[in-house]
Amino acid sequence: MQSTVGLIIEEKAANIGNFLVGRLLPFREKRAVGPFVFIDHMGPACLKEFENLDVPPHPHIGLSTLTYLFDGAIFHRDSLGNALEIKPGEVNWMTAGRGVRHSERTPEYLRHDDKFLHGFQLWIGLPKDLEETEPTFHHFGKEEIPEWEENGIHFKLIAGKIEDHESPVPVHSPLYFLEIRTSEAKKINIGKKLFGEVGMYVLDGTVKIEDNSYGSKQLLIAKNASLCEFETNGETTLYLFGGEPFPQERFMFWNFVSSDKDKLEKAKVDWHDQNTSVFPKIPGDDREYVPLPKAILNR
Repeated sequence: MQSTVGLIIEEKAANIGNFLVGRLLPFREKRAVGPFVFIDHMGPACLKEFENLDVPPHPHIGLSTLTYLFDGAIFHRDSLGNALEIKPGEVNWMTAGRGVRHSERTPEYLRHDDKFLHGFQLWIGLPKDLEETEPTFHHFGKEEIPEWEENGIHFKLIAGKIEDHESPVPVHSPLYFLEIRTSEAKKINIGKKLFGEVGMYVLDGTVKIEDNSYGSKQLLIAKNASLCEFETNGETTLYLFGGEPFPQERFMFWNFVSSDKDKLEKAKVDWHDQNTSVFPKIPGDDREYVPLPKAILNR
């Protein structure tokens, strides 16, 4: 990122269903990067036989969620009737639209064993005209995600499009979620392939930008995506999140995202009242739910 690091966001601890994550977005000085409004780095964590990930049924509106694991497994259920396990290298893409309910838990066969969990969970805002779309869910195996090499640099396009490469994940606006891996020191100038805003997260190793070295647990925000240039130190894995920002501001309250504050207020009431016409119950996981935080209900 040739003289373009405009902001460095450090991971901050957040709790999701008895599991600590490193939250990168939103940040008080940067609420979004392109259409990405939320980035959680989950783990890496070793969970004992008595520890499990349990995020009970909870709601979303106005966004898509993307789950991508490096290690471990999560069992996803939603109000559309989907129930499946996500494993490393696979992608879960759920578009909430006008409203969806889902849960995320340790799979049953792992609940009494030691296990690892490590990955990303992202929220991507929807274009204004799609915020009320019907909810959908898609799962992609790791063999479906495009990978290629250029000059000894390995690329994996988890979501979005970059030049002639396109992920099968059905995104709703121009964006990219790209993995870059090197096994030896490499100079990488990828700026001409990027667009919009871009953030970089170094998972393993370090990168050098303008004689400064950057490692893990921080999100580097570029001032100008077209000048994205850096050098890896050798064995390095990093991720680029970016795309075109929306012309309208996005507002976020708890698990809800919208360009219209009135829709957020309605979603709060609908969840508080357990309006199942908006947020249907989840088959096989309907005995509990995450209550609306009292502090955000304005009535």
